Amino acid sequence: MTRVFTVSGSIVIDVPPEVVYQAVSRPGDMGRWSPENLGTTGDTGGGVLELGDRFVGRNRRGRFRWVTRCTGTAADPGRRFAFRVHAIGRTRPRLRGPIATWEYRCEPAARGTRVTETWRDDRRAWPAFMANAFDRLVTPGRTFAEFQAGNIGTTLRNLKRELEQDHSA
Repeated sequence: MTRVFTVSGSIVIDVPPEVVYQAVSRPGDMGRWSPENLGTTGDTGGGVLELGDRFVGRNRRGRFRWVTRCTGTAADPGRRFAFRVHAIGRTRPRLRGPIATWEYRCEPAARGTRVTETWRDDRRAWPAFMANAFDRLVTPGRTFAEFQAGNIGTTLRNLKRELEQDHSA
């Protein structure tokens, strides 16, 4: 099986690009839309992140919970926000190494903004058989690429629903 390192999804949200950017560049709020992310730890990621800012993300999958250390790698207001996940752990992000990169691109669309969420698997040094075996163990029998494609779709639909509701009020 060929290993997939990148998956993306897009949706058009009927709000300006700046509104989308303000939302996705606040990792502390991501738990409102993501099926897996719970936001950030109390003292990190609360506001709009700038290039180089660090935060600790909180995550859950079923009964399993973990934290990640992340660093902002792109912060172009109204256009692009990205961060790199470079440490992971159960209660503290102790295990260091390239894990993943998340990116959000905002492009003007006819009725608002086309937002594209992209996940990139940064575990390039892992042999494919090892990554696929690990992935199937920690996801419901799928690879991370398959699993993240579902998470991206859910996150984008939730983001659209909330931002359009807030913007029309």
